[in-house]
Amino acid sequence: MAFAYLNLGSYVIVFVSLSIAIVAPSVQAHIAVFDDYWTQRQANALRQTMESYEPNPLNVTNHFNYHAALAMETTGADNGPRRELGQVKAGQKTRGGRFRSLNAIDRCWRGDKNWAKNRKKLTDCVLGFGLKTTGGKNGPIYVVTDASDDDLLSPKPGTLRHAVTRDRPLWIIFARTMVIKLQQELMITNDKTIDGRGVSVYITGGAGFTLQFVKNVIIHNIHMKFIKRGFGGLIRDSEEHFGLRTISDGDGINIFGATNIWIDHVSMRNCSDGMIDAIMGSTAITISNSHLTDHNEVLLFGGKDGDVIDKKMQITVAFNHFGKRLNQRMPRVRYGMVHVVNNDYTHWEMYAIGGNKNPTIISQGNRFIAPHKETCKQVTKREYTPYTEWKSWNWQSERDYFLNGAYFVQSGKSNAWSAAPKNPIPKEFTIRPQPGTKVRSLTKDAGTLDCRPGKSC
Repeated sequence: MAFAYLNLGSYVIVFVSLSIAIVAPSVQAHIAVFDDYWTQRQANALRQTMESYEPNPLNVTNHFNYHAALAMETTGADNGPRRELGQVKAGQKTRGGRFRSLNAIDRCWRGDKNWAKNRKKLTDCVLGFGLKTTGGKNGPIYVVTDASDDDLLSPKPGTLRHAVTRDRPLWIIFARTMVIKLQQELMITNDKTIDGRGVSVYITGGAGFTLQFVKNVIIHNIHMKFIKRGFGGLIRDSEEHFGLRTISDGDGINIFGATNIWIDHVSMRNCSDGMIDAIMGSTAITISNSHLTDHNEVLLFGGKDGDVIDKKMQITVAFNHFGKRLNQRMPRVRYGMVHVVNNDYTHWEMYAIGGNKNPTIISQGNRFIAPHKETCKQVTKREYTPYTEWKSWNWQSERDYFLNGAYFVQSGKSNAWSAAPKNPIPKEFTIRPQPGTKVRSLTKDAGTLDCRPGKSC
């Protein structure tokens, strides 16, 4: 592809010009007819990618680690494992009835017994590269009352598809527990929050979510399982537009050229393709507090070697539990930078973290429990690349906790992954990550939460 040889600063011109050549982008993007509407959305999304890129990622990783440490200090859990286990249990109340959590994101909102009336407080709690995500904060509450998905062109008011295709910010909640089978991929527009707190929402047996050339989306407290490929067809993708789609991949959540995305407290299992893919210039993303099980290729960040726009990709993966019957890609990265921090890796069959095309991977304070198979103890895997090339890649491990023979092969130079900030951060932000020995408490409530109005969650 021609743009692979150009400076990233000229990407807007190149990317837009490629969209005129309908065949190449439409095949990958599952857009059968790349019309003026999609050309404009693609151009807007690329501009957003360039604007959302953080040139000094050290600011973001240190900001995360500072707040993680602050949460531990303010719960009184920083004085050793005995006090941590005896006084604080993540996700529970203390003897006096006051909610406490060791997890910096959860602690921001879960102690509020009036969370159901203050739902939008959630937007104050995101950390990591998705820090600026506000979802539907600036819009009204939209209540989903109908679990059906029968009309892809004129979705019925009250359905989830109707809600996510509105051309305005919305905070979407659910009237009751629902099982939703999506007939085709759910095309989500800008400035949306899908908030499943207070009920149980299952997206199952059908297609998954697609976030294509959009910005500012929060997905929170949703079950997703047994996601299948959609056969395509005419599908509404916004309030004023619908178009012809090709067969979808069967991803749980497909993030395509999207920015400012936060996925939090999602439980996922058994998708036909990937659980969460972030490709084609997607950046400013945080994936947190989720529980992932029963899958082969879990997280894919960067879809093709030729997509050099993914050098702008920056993603935080934090406080997640990678659980039973997982095989590989937690994540698998091309280009870009991923901060993998305070996750619990209790199962993998091939490897946990892999990649190629010189991505930067900063692994901090995770717990890695290797499988029993002797040939799969290594956490890391560099794919399709000789040692003479990957030895300079910046893959760093700090305060990770390794069990059952697990080991992380580092490369590159320590602290070489971030240039000195132009605006130096305060000294109090220069702090080490929470150690992997504390991960079990930090991730205890990963996955969907049983939140009840009138009680702390």
